[in-house]
Amino acid sequence: MASPPAPVYDACVTYAPIDGHVERGWAAAAAALPDVPCVLAVEGPVILAWDELVRGLGDAVRGAGRTISFSRAADALAPWKEVLARTSSMALKADPDFESIPSLQLSDLFDRRPGPSDATGVADVRVVIGPGAAFAEHDVLWYADLPKRHAERAVAEGVGVNLGQGADDGPATTRRLFYVDWPLLDRHRDAVTDGMARWLDMQEPAAPAQLHGDTLAATLRQLAHRPFRTRTWFNSTPWGGHWAQRTLGMHREAPNTALGYELIAPESGILIGDGRLAAEVPLQLLVSRHPVDVLGARVHRTFGSSFPIRFDYLDTQGGSDLSVHCHPQPDYMRRVFGWPYTQHETYYLMSSSPGSRVFLGLREGVDVGVFAKQAHHAEDHGAEFDIEQYVQTFPADEHQLFLIPAGTPHGSGAGNVVLEISATPYLYSLRFYDWLRTDAAGARRPVHVDHAFTNLDRERTGEAVVRDLVQRPRELRRGTGWRDELLGALPQMFFEVRRLELDSPTPVWTNTDDGFHVLNVVQGEGVTIELDAGASHHLAYAETLVVPASVGSYAVRRTGTTMTRVVRSVIRED
Repeated sequence: MASPPAPVYDACVTYAPIDGHVERGWAAAAAALPDVPCVLAVEGPVILAWDELVRGLGDAVRGAGRTISFSRAADALAPWKEVLARTSSMALKADPDFESIPSLQLSDLFDRRPGPSDATGVADVRVVIGPGAAFAEHDVLWYADLPKRHAERAVAEGVGVNLGQGADDGPATTRRLFYVDWPLLDRHRDAVTDGMARWLDMQEPAAPAQLHGDTLAATLRQLAHRPFRTRTWFNSTPWGGHWAQRTLGMHREAPNTALGYELIAPESGILIGDGRLAAEVPLQLLVSRHPVDVLGARVHRTFGSSFPIRFDYLDTQGGSDLSVHCHPQPDYMRRVFGWPYTQHETYYLMSSSPGSRVFLGLREGVDVGVFAKQAHHAEDHGAEFDIEQYVQTFPADEHQLFLIPAGTPHGSGAGNVVLEISATPYLYSLRFYDWLRTDAAGARRPVHVDHAFTNLDRERTGEAVVRDLVQRPRELRRGTGWRDELLGALPQMFFEVRRLELDSPTPVWTNTDDGFHVLNVVQGEGVTIELDAGASHHLAYAETLVVPASVGSYAVRRTGTTMTRVVRSVIRED
C-alpha cells in the first residue's frame, strides 16, 4: 500500500464548529435577534468598520420589517485629553516609541454609562455599538471582531484611529495601539464575552462570518482538549527575505516575507469552520475561557491567562541584517513597561546561507562606555559605526539553537531563516543599532539607545556567551530509530527547547505533564500527532502546533521517509 501524501504547509487550518455552523451575512445576524423589542450591545475593537456594521445590520433589520436605531458607546468616553492622562505613564510620557501597559480597565475611561439612543420606545431594536457597549443595559450582547493585523496595517497607512480618539485629535499611533488599546480591549473582551449571543468576524464587513455564542463556547471547550494550529501570516519589513514565499508559497505578491506570525498569542487567531467559510477567533479568547485546560494548572498559577510562549519566523534570505537589540530585564519590564514577565528568546536556525551569521553577546573586554557613545552618535547624527567591535558574531549553522536571555545584544544576520522560540511580550525590542536603515517613507527607523544600554547584561561577554548561550544537544532518552534531546535551557529562562529526531516511523510517546507543549517540524516532510483517544493531527514541515496541557499523553509519528526533526518548547517545572 502506498504511503499517504506528506502534509503541505497550510496557513489556514480550520476546525469544525461544535453543535452549530458558521453563517454569513447581515440577514442571518438580523434573523438571530429576539422577536420582541430589545437593546442590542455590539462590542468590538475601535478599528472595526463600524459604519459598515450600522449600514449592513440596519438594512437587514429594516428589510425584515422592523425599526432600528444606533448609538455609539464612544459618546460616553472621557475627552481625548483625559483618556491620554489616564493611560499615560510619567516615566514614558515623552517616549516616542514605548508606553507602559496600563493596569486600569476600559470602564475607567468612561465618564458616564453608555446607553441606547433617545429613540426609546420607537425602534424595535436599539443598538449600542463600539468598545464599552456592554456597559449599557442590554438584552443581547454580540462581539464583532477584526484580527489585529488589520488594525496595525490601518494605523501604519494613516487611516486608523486609537481608542477614545476623535477626528480632530491627530493621527493614530502604533505606540498607543500596541501598549494601550490592545491590552485594554483584550482584557475587556475576555471579561464580557462569556454570555454573548453571537460572534461576528468582520474581515468581510458586507457579509461577516458569524457563530452563535453557544456554538463558539462548545467549540472552544473542545479545542482546549485537542492539538490545534493558529492562522499564520507574514508581514514585510525593510530587512525581510523571501524564504517563506519560495519555500512555503506565502504572500508571493508581497515585497518580502520578513516576520512570520506562526504563533504569537496576542495576535494569533483560530479558524472555526471549513475550507469554504470560517470565522476567526482570537487564541487569547480560548486561553481566557479555559486557562487550566490549555496551559496546565502549574503554568496558570504563574502566568494567569497569558499564553507565555511564541513561535515566529525571521526571514532574511535575500534580505539584510536585523537590528542589534536586546529585551528588557525582568524588573525593568515590570516597573517601566508594566508587563509581569520579560522576553527571553532563542533562535533556532531553520536554514542559512554560506557565510551567514548571528549577532550574540558582547566581545571580551569591550568598553561599554565607548559602545554607548558610538550608538548615541549614530542615533543623533546618522553616523555609521562597526558594531562588530562590540558584539560577537557566530556562524549561522543550520539546526543550532542560540539562547538569548533578556539584556543580551543579538540579531539575525542576512541569509537566515530563524525560528524564534521565545516568551510572548514581543513588542519591547530595544535597538542599539539598525544600520541607519529607513522605512518605506524614507525616515530613519527608530532605535532606543537609552533603554537598550540600561538593560544591557554586561556579563554576557566573551567565552561566557559560547559556554552558556551556544549549547550542544544533550540526550534525554532514546529508542529504536529515534532520540529525544535537550537543545537549550538556562536557570533564568522559564522555558526550554527540546528536539525529537525521528529516523523511523516508530511513534514516540511523551506527556504534557500539566503544561502545554508547542511543536514545530524543522526538518523532514512532516509528522502525525496521535492521541490516546485515537484522534490525530497532521503537521507539515515548518508548521507549528499547540498541544494543550489537558491532552496528557500523545505520540509523534514521522510521516515521510527521511530524517525528521521536531522541536518543542515546554515550560520548566519549578
